[in-house]
Amino acid sequence: MPDIVHRRPDLREFVRRDPVLVIACALALLSCAVVPPDAGYLGYVDLRTLGLLFSLMTVMTGLTRLGVFRAACRALLAVVRGPRSLALALTLLAFFSSMLITNDVALVTFVPLALLSLGHLGSPRLTCFTVVMMTIAANLGSMATPVGNPQNLYLYSASHLPLMDFILLMLPYTAAALALLVGAIALFGRALGARPALAPASRAPRGAEPDTALDDVEGPVRVPLARTVPWAVLFALALAAVARVLPYQVPVIAAVAVGLACDRQALRHVDYALLLTFVAFFVFVGNMGRIGAVDAFIAQVVAGNELLVSIAASQVLSNVPAAILLSGFTSAWPALIVGTNVGGLGTLIASMASLISYKQVALVLLHEKGRYLRLFTLWNVAFLLALTLLALLIG
Repeated sequence: MPDIVHRRPDLREFVRRDPVLVIACALALLSCAVVPPDAGYLGYVDLRTLGLLFSLMTVMTGLTRLGVFRAACRALLAVVRGPRSLALALTLLAFFSSMLITNDVALVTFVPLALLSLGHLGSPRLTCFTVVMMTIAANLGSMATPVGNPQNLYLYSASHLPLMDFILLMLPYTAAALALLVGAIALFGRALGARPALAPASRAPRGAEPDTALDDVEGPVRVPLARTVPWAVLFALALAAVARVLPYQVPVIAAVAVGLACDRQALRHVDYALLLTFVAFFVFVGNMGRIGAVDAFIAQVVAGNELLVSIAASQVLSNVPAAILLSGFTSAWPALIVGTNVGGLGTLIASMASLISYKQVALVLLHEKGRYLRLFTLWNVAFLLALTLLALLIG
């Protein structure tokens, strides 16, 4: 009988996989040492945000597992010809889909398909550029709606802004982002030169191993429509709760019911680390607000500078933690919403969704990581400066 090997938990791997969660928990624990747990803790956590986030993540996981988004992408790629048209189509797909399916789901789903479709052209420069544009597009398209990304869902809930007010607030930046994306692709396209029309993708990109995540996107994608209906209904319930038509508890209960009845793996694959990160930051911010000197100092730094402070904080904390942290010290919601969304540009960690694209490129194009990071930084800084200037002009 073979010996049973007990594998010791790898702390370093856990930290590497979820660094933001680790930092959030450490900050929460440190703050608890200063402000011992008491009844006041019950008011820290925004249950509505957590419930809606859980519901949306569950439905997106369920639809992704059914292949709904892959099928839509492959249908689009089947009619696209030419490298510039392909880059534009993939970028616009990430931009508009992220408004409803969130930026991270858009990148998890469509970046592998982009790498597969572009791989046979033999142009790492085009591939890296297109993935960079898709990443920027997902991070900027998601700012248009409350459900596009986690910090929007939280800030929309905390600010009590009417839905139309939120959409109108972000509309100028969404329109400007779209124009910048199209312009960047048109500008870069001049350097591509004449290339043959694209054939449907049939093999993995150079550098892809047979067991990479790209294998499961080859071949036809058949979507079982009957199994899609419950998830579509759940999505409608979640959107109604976001719009405050229904209590947030309705989609939460429905998400658990649909998951148990239709696909229990969907419930297991929900990003619970993100939910725990929110809880930890809620505790930290709540405790900081009860320390008079700290509360007064941070409030003084943030007051009147919400836009620039939230952009700067996003560069080092990422925009989700920055939104939670700063919301405890200001009520200038429009500036905070704009700042944390625009702040998702810039560094690789400004929006944690950007790491999804980087990991995919690093997996498939091992020797192009440096090129990708250079292009990513160049274009992200350019977009960040342009949209920050627009925000300052709008005031």
